[in-house]
Amino acid sequence: MSSLTQRGSTLVQRHQATSAKGAEGGKASNEADEDTYHHEEEDDGESKETRLTLMEEVLLLGLKDREGYTSFWNDCISSGLRGCMLIELGLRGRVELEKTGMRRRSLLNRKVILLNDAPTGDVLLDEALKLIKETDQPETVPTWIELLSGETWNPMKLRYQLRNVRERLAKNLVDKGVLTTEKQNFVLFDMTTHPVTDTTIKQRIIKKVQESVLNRWPNDPARFERRMLSLLYLAHSSDVLENAFAPLSDEDYEVATGRVRTLLDSDPEVQSQKPGCNDLMWAVIAAFIK
Repeated sequence: MSSLTQRGSTLVQRHQATSAKGAEGGKASNEADEDTYHHEEEDDGESKETRLTLMEEVLLLGLKDREGYTSFWNDCISSGLRGCMLIELGLRGRVELEKTGMRRRSLLNRKVILLNDAPTGDVLLDEALKLIKETDQPETVPTWIELLSGETWNPMKLRYQLRNVRERLAKNLVDKGVLTTEKQNFVLFDMTTHPVTDTTIKQRIIKKVQESVLNRWPNDPARFERRMLSLLYLAHSSDVLENAFAPLSDEDYEVATGRVRTLLDSDPEVQSQKPGCNDLMWAVIAAFIK
């Protein structure tokens, strides 16, 4: 974990040094963010062939293996997936929170600013990035979560909604060989489902989540690898984290849930001021645990 923290601190120093050099420096900083993002993925043991986004990991945790769909009672995962998108874009150096002056504003009141509109290689991320770029005026993280999930009451803002996100993520996972596609009859209607075919990848994610709060617990959220920390918070906010903890023994389950409560009690404002932390990531987290 210490090497990841050092790498994060180095990234912040690079960003500060290059921001004063104009567009060329900004490009170098964005490339450094992308490199750091993929280094963190590799440290988690993900190969290029099976590399998953945060959205895909959260969806996979929520999918029933055989049935191939998420719980009908889960009304949290939609906004959770949009939060994952914002974090992905932030960790990849595409967007950031606006800078503040002497009077520091809270994370939830700072606007999301476009840094780099270069394609990420993921269709959903690129679509979200395009919407952020085309917006009439910058918006805050909570507003973007509402807009992307279609929860806004403003009919003029409905064009910002990302539709069929779960289905499109499932199709991505089908292309990666993790899921398959089937048709199921539910008496009144037929529904396309996506059962899990490669259970080793899902089990790897579950094991990664379990170990992060058991054997690899760092005590301080700032010492967590950023993608792993984001996965814990967003899986909890999407009401799918329990699925990863269900196989644990009673003793380990109590330890795991207790440590998650510790994370939920952390102050995002305080955490975002620590070296190597990503403001936008903590703004998304703050939006869900406020």
